[in-house]
Amino acid sequence: MNQPKKKFYTPAEALQKIAAFCTYQERTFKETESKLREYGLDEDEAGEIMIRLSRENFLDEERYAKSFVRGHVRQKKWGRRRILQELKQKGLSDYCIKAGMKEIDGDEYYQNLLDVLEKKDRQEKERNPRLRRQKIQLFLTAKGYESDLIKMALDDFGKEKEPEDED
Repeated sequence: MNQPKKKFYTPAEALQKIAAFCTYQERTFKETESKLREYGLDEDEAGEIMIRLSRENFLDEERYAKSFVRGHVRQKKWGRRRILQELKQKGLSDYCIKAGMKEIDGDEYYQNLLDVLEKKDRQEKERNPRLRRQKIQLFLTAKGYESDLIKMALDDFGKEKEPEDED
């Protein structure tokens, strides 16, 4: 199978392409540099373009982190641990990661946990209550939620489901 021939760009052409790449959605320095290297630029050329993109506000890792956190909390309903792990993997500085994590609203976060828990509870086929709880707990842990919050949510959820005594 033939690989399509890679196109190499001059620094001026690469700047235009990468600016569009960064405008489309927030990017990290690591992502952007990797893309510039794909365009056939050497380290110095890529570095100069990165500095320019940063100066002209096309690249901002703090803004990226905040956007990433908001998106993954609201859309994917991920927990703090998973988000933190992803941001570290993307090579962001601790400062940017901390700034991003401040975007998490505690009430919204706990409500997300309850929403994910309810949805998983509806889908879970396990009938044994202990195993069922264990499976749901594992799922929520994989989503990145903290174990103390998971326990609290499972306890709250259990109370919610019991029929109320009516007078």
